[in-house]
Amino acid sequence: MKSILVAAILALVANAAFAHEYKAGSLEIKHPWARATPKGAAVAGGYMTIVNNGITADRLVGFSSPVAGKFEIHEMKMDNGVMKMRPLANGIEIKPGQTVEFKPGSYHLMFMELKQPLEKGVRVKGALVFEKAGTVEVEYAVEAIGASPAADHTQHMQHKH
Repeated sequence: MKSILVAAILALVANAAFAHEYKAGSLEIKHPWARATPKGAAVAGGYMTIVNNGITADRLVGFSSPVAGKFEIHEMKMDNGVMKMRPLANGIEIKPGQTVEFKPGSYHLMFMELKQPLEKGVRVKGALVFEKAGTVEVEYAVEAIGASPAADHTQHMQHKH
């Protein structure tokens, strides 16, 4: 019986150690991650999922990290058959009950003027800035060059933390 209890406690502790989620008021920030960059790269992309469990909208208006000198929130979308990327100067609204996914080929964070390459397997500190919820400290798990959200989530659950 004791061994079952110890195993259950260890499972809970391990699950907490693997957790890669953050809260800011009614917002949940799930699994922030970035792709590794080759040496000499000047930019990197950051991704995550933001869920608004509240009754009022909030807006991601900025972010920062010690690994870069400049930061922009971007959107990629098809325009007359051509994929276009543009900065969102006013950030992005997260409406009540809405889930906004930042992923390759869609909304994403652009780390610009990189001060160092992002290496797979490391964590990069950062801060997200919301209009109402304020500043939230996060860590981005750096995944392989070309990683996808599905692969990233699976790796988080297996051994990244």
